[in-house]
Amino acid sequence: MAGTGSEHLRDDAVLRVDELVVEFPARRKRVVHAVSGVSFDLIEGETLGIVGESGCGKTTTGRAIMRLEAVTTGKVTLNGTDLTALDGEDLRQARRSMQMIFQDPVSSLNPSRRVRDIVREGVEIWGSDRPNVDDWVAEVLDSVGLGDEGVPDRRPHEFSGGQCQRINIARALVLEPDVLILDEPVSALDVSVQAQILNLLEGLKTAFGLTMLFISHDLAVVKNISDRVMVMYLGKVCEIAETDDLYANPTHPYSQALLASIPGHTLDLPPASELISGELPSPLDPPSGCRFRTRCPRATERCASDEPELQQVEPGHWVACHHTD
Repeated sequence: MAGTGSEHLRDDAVLRVDELVVEFPARRKRVVHAVSGVSFDLIEGETLGIVGESGCGKTTTGRAIMRLEAVTTGKVTLNGTDLTALDGEDLRQARRSMQMIFQDPVSSLNPSRRVRDIVREGVEIWGSDRPNVDDWVAEVLDSVGLGDEGVPDRRPHEFSGGQCQRINIARALVLEPDVLILDEPVSALDVSVQAQILNLLEGLKTAFGLTMLFISHDLAVVKNISDRVMVMYLGKVCEIAETDDLYANPTHPYSQALLASIPGHTLDLPPASELISGELPSPLDPPSGCRFRTRCPRATERCASDEPELQQVEPGHWVACHHTD
């Protein structure tokens, strides 16, 4: 069944991204095609993982949802409100319902401020329905494992990278957002610390009723935390499926290449070198038709002339490929 690009979206989603396009001007009147017609949704209480190699547009997608990057065309709808139609104070008010965790935990924090003030700042700006803000800040710090005496009065340079990321998470949670966007939140951390932060996020998801968009290049990390996974390549969506389904039955050749590159995988796949070749094309001049065709062993003339739309290969599993059979 052929899709239209947004046919797989649900109307009851907390967050709905519809045909999102983000382009940046470059020299000589050229354009960087960072995100090109991306559509997906987030259902209340779920975690959607976005995965792909560097340059695929996953971080730009997250930043564009927050309106940290200008949206060229498309819609981002949060709780029924089109964020792309808002400006000024209206946009500022709507943004409160979303918070973002960035990749570098240390540089994301003001080094001159104490932890208590960093976490409390959002509440001071927006206000809170909580009867005692200090107790609420202390409760959130405790929930991320930083409830020890003396911690709130210390500054970021006194903490490890993992602890700084816990501070960032607390700063986001104190506003009780509807959607939490995490951009490579564990990639700068040691492997053992990564596991701690992922376990923390799983616990907080239940405790705070979080809906999360988790961006990462690490397929193992995405598998452990996501309910569904979306694979991106050069600004396009290749495949969307429930996590177990995608990892057991990757259908797009790019998804297969990514999973075949995981050491110790148990899938019946050829070596990654047989599934993908060459270098990632420039987003200044992406290939016609299917953007993966220049590296794909299945590519045909149709792949060069016709852009594949997402099609449902089984319930809840959507793939953008002319040769899913």
